[in-house]
Amino acid sequence: MLRLLIVILFVSASVSAQAPALSDTWKPLKFFVGAWAGTGKSELGDQKVEREYKFAVNDKFLQVTHRSVYPPSTKMPKGGVHEDLGFYSYDRTRKQFVFRQFHGEGFIIEWVLSSISADGKTIVLDSEVNENIPKDIRSRETYKILNENEFTETYEIAEPGKDLVVYWTRDFKRKRS
Repeated sequence: MLRLLIVILFVSASVSAQAPALSDTWKPLKFFVGAWAGTGKSELGDQKVEREYKFAVNDKFLQVTHRSVYPPSTKMPKGGVHEDLGFYSYDRTRKQFVFRQFHGEGFIIEWVLSSISADGKTIVLDSEVNENIPKDIRSRETYKILNENEFTETYEIAEPGKDLVVYWTRDFKRKRS
């Protein structure tokens, strides 16, 4: 029995040591891996934000956890907290990243990465599927990488037949990689 355990441990260590580096597929999103903090401005007021990006499930998905804290304001006298959890995957059939985002309020948005600038510093996601909110609401998130430790996020939303309007902007600084 002890021999079998030693063989299993040796094989496991050997396989782990030979595991390839993260696929080049993830290159456009590797910048975000780590912990971030910052501030935001929205229709609901100012917010303090924290976010973490990390690879999960054998590095097949990029997991995103987010928390926004709104201090008391005229629009939110008691303040508030928003949390969401999301997962990026790479759809090999479409050759596109898909981001599924689960919000603490009970709604889900499925995004598709629709464009990346030539320099890789501007990434745009467009909503594709909404759950528990009207299906014909459109939204867009735009990430702009400012330098190796900062990025901005702009969230826009549109009602049916209307143009996108900015709902919030956020500024993030890297806490750790």
